[in-house]
Amino acid sequence: MKSSEILSNLASAGVELPSPPEAKGNYLPYSIAGDLVYVSGSLPISGSAVAYTGKVGAEQTIDSAYVAAKLCVINALAHLRIATENFERFGGIVHVAGFVNGVDGFAESPKVVNGASDFLVQVFAEAGKHSRVAVSVNGLPLDATVEIQIIARINPA
Repeated sequence: MKSSEILSNLASAGVELPSPPEAKGNYLPYSIAGDLVYVSGSLPISGSAVAYTGKVGAEQTIDSAYVAAKLCVINALAHLRIATENFERFGGIVHVAGFVNGVDGFAESPKVVNGASDFLVQVFAEAGKHSRVAVSVNGLPLDATVEIQIIARINPA
């Protein structure tokens, strides 16, 4: 998929990628190993604050958490854009790991992480299809509702 198509799909979705959020600890926001780029876990940050906090099933609904998962991906794509030289070297999404801050016994994590997966397919079409894990956890950094990690393929320079 060409960079211009990706940027057009983002614009059609009404999305302007933000400046990539800074790492909140002693880690890299992304790392390239061979033909893969590993984007560290991204939170639903808007501006400089976490936009969605709390647990799904208490402070958040499945629908609001779905939107939070999409926002996580938007932040991850800001890093992926840099790693792939403005998507010129983008080769496809390989894997998505979704972590949902849910109440005890929350079993609907896949519905939440669909917010990430659906958006990736909207932006990248077939190149956005991926394997995935969606799990409920008992807490996330900064009390975020969702955290998404992406592994993508990167084409040779």
